Amino acid sequence: MEINLNFGKLGGLIPAVIQDAQTGRILMLGFMNEEAYRKTVETKKVTFFSRTKQRLWTKGETSGNFLHTVEILADCDRDTLLIKVRPDGPVCHTGNDTCFGETNGEGLSFLACLQDFIERRHREMPEGSYTTALFNDGVNRMAQKVGEEAVETVIEATNGTDERFIYEASDLIYHLMVLLTSKGYRLDDIARELKKRHK
Repeated sequence: MEINLNFGKLGGLIPAVIQDAQTGRILMLGFMNEEAYRKTVETKKVTFFSRTKQRLWTKGETSGNFLHTVEILADCDRDTLLIKVRPDGPVCHTGNDTCFGETNGEGLSFLACLQDFIERRHREMPEGSYTTALFNDGVNRMAQKVGEEAVETVIEATNGTDERFIYEASDLIYHLMVLLTSKGYRLDDIARELKKRHK
């Protein structure tokens, strides 16, 4: 659905902030005129108005690194856009993940990507997948795996190596995410609970 935007303030252009829909990382900033905005809505691929070339350009038209639109939001004045996307590859012409030199999809933001992957496994249930096997085994088995991984994490923390501790802690988080998914929850729900307690 198109948004009624105010293109008048900057001579027919509005800034468009591009954000990775999964990681939340800001990828780039571009400008759109009304035609670029409409093409973005219609094709689901982000299209800008190039101020240097004075023409429309679809991001990825030469590199193949398209920005697939997930959601478009306007600010309160309707003169700036936030466009959440799924990028096909590096966004910057330098080859960097973002135009601000940041690496995308690392750190805590990777956990959101991983949970999205686990949710896809839950929907599609492909054969031969360990995650599918966990879902097929049911909640009791998933909960048991969380308990086993918690014990192994404690053992490595108290009597093991740092490397094994991180390995087992990673197993614990993964199996907890699978259990959360089976119950219809995400790590975001845990974050909200912890935020309430933090107050």
